[in-house]
Amino acid sequence: MKHLLKLMDLSKKEIIEILNIADQLKYEKKHGIEHHLLKGKTLGMIFEKSSTRTRVSFEVGMYDLGGNALFLSSRDLQIGRGEPVEDTARVLSRYLDGIMIRTFAQAEVEALAEYGSIPIINGLTDYCHPCQVLADLMTMREHKGNLEGKKMCYIGDGNNMTNSLIVGGIKMGMKVSVACPKGYEPDADIMNWASENGEFLCTDNILEAAADADVLFTDVWASMGQESEAEERRKIFKNYQINDSVIDVAKSDVMVQHCLPAHREEEITAKVFEAHADEIFDEAENRLHVQKAVLVKCLGDK
Repeated sequence: MKHLLKLMDLSKKEIIEILNIADQLKYEKKHGIEHHLLKGKTLGMIFEKSSTRTRVSFEVGMYDLGGNALFLSSRDLQIGRGEPVEDTARVLSRYLDGIMIRTFAQAEVEALAEYGSIPIINGLTDYCHPCQVLADLMTMREHKGNLEGKKMCYIGDGNNMTNSLIVGGIKMGMKVSVACPKGYEPDADIMNWASENGEFLCTDNILEAAADADVLFTDVWASMGQESEAEERRKIFKNYQINDSVIDVAKSDVMVQHCLPAHREEEITAKVFEAHADEIFDEAENRLHVQKAVLVKCLGDK
C-alpha cells in the first residue's frame, strides 16, 4: 500500500488486512511486546487543522514502532506562506520517509501524493477522514464480530466523517443509513456509489434511519472551519441528536460511536454518551492501533 488518501482507494481485502495488523499491534502493546517495525524511519506530520487524537496517536504510534515523528505546523512551513504544495512535496520527500497531513482540501493531499515520492497519509480533510473510520471499523469488529450484514446508522451533518463511514461500511458489507437535514447530505457521488454497491439509505427521518441499527454514529453539528455557522446549525440540527428515542428504535444491544470531541446535549445527550462511554473511548484508543497498522503498511515491509 503506497498511500492512504481515501477509503475509496482500498479494497475490502486491504481494509481487513489493516484491521488484522491493528489487532495484532494492539495485543502486543497491551502485553509489553516491542514491535519496532519502523526503526530509523521518520514521519512528517503537517497540521493545517489542529488536533488532539490525530497528533498524539501518530506521534505515539511512530515511537512505538521505533521511528520518529516531526510536528510540522503550517505556520512554521513555507506552505503556510504560499509555497506550492508540489514543491513542498518534492522537498520533504528528500528528508522524510512519509507524510501525514491534516488539512482542508482533499486536492492538497492528492497533490502531495502526485508530486512527492514517499507515502502520504490523509489525517483528515473536509472531504474524508479515513484514519478515523478505520478505527471505527476496528472498534465495531471488536464489539460486534463479523460486520457483514450489520446495520450502521449515522445521524447529523453529511460531512467528511459521513462520507468515509458510508464508504467503509459498504465496503465491509454493512447496511448503511444516514439521517441528515435537507441540504446537508453527504457527497452526491459517494451516495450514488453506495446505492450501486450496497444497501444504503439517506433520509431526513431520524427514526427511520436508526430503526434496527447495530451501531449508531454522530459527530458535531459544526466542524472545524464552520464556527461562524455554529448558531445557525444549532437551529437546523436541533432534532438530529442521539437520545433515548433513537436508542429505543435501534437494536437492544446497539453500540454508539462518536469521533470526538463531543458536545453533550447537542448531537448526543450526556445520558447516552455516558452509557456508551466505554465503546466511544475504545474507538478513540483504536486510532493509535489502526494508524500504526497504516504506518506499517505504507512505510514498512508488510
